[in-house]
Amino acid sequence: MRTTARLLTGTALAAASLGMSLAASTAAFAGERGELDLFPSTAEPGETVTVNTTACGKDGHGRGDASSLGAGEFRLRPGDYKDNAVGRFRVPEHTRAGSYDIFVRCDNGRKARGDLRVEHHREHQPSGHVRTGVGGSVGPDNTQIAAGAVILATAAVGGTCLLRRRASGAQGG
Repeated sequence: MRTTARLLTGTALAAASLGMSLAASTAAFAGERGELDLFPSTAEPGETVTVNTTACGKDGHGRGDASSLGAGEFRLRPGDYKDNAVGRFRVPEHTRAGSYDIFVRCDNGRKARGDLRVEHHREHQPSGHVRTGVGGSVGPDNTQIAAGAVILATAAVGGTCLLRRRASGAQGG
């Protein structure tokens, strides 16, 4: 029984570490592709938007361009997290509802792009996750799906090995 518990524990730990390494490599690759994270990704006129990217590298300096919505340029400086550059701009009061491209040009020559959605009077509309207790209202996360598939596949292989081992032990006894 202890061998089974150790085998299952080892399998679970291996699968979990593989899942975490997949998530880390996916995040690193996303920064190399020049993605720009905007918080919030949907804003109202007058709201301040924070921009994050790993495209600018270790020293994290650059210039952002939010002129598509009339906010002009903003500076990026090194953030609190490793290789993360951060900048902020304010959505002008006169901005119309719609989707706007936000660009960043880093001092290291790399570029990044993100989308900002501007909506009016968002506080009167429902937003966020629906907490019903049954499932979720959020779409699938590919990293979580990959990690779950790895865990299931590893558990299946471990279970098959365990059953084969038991079967061969029963024939020998």
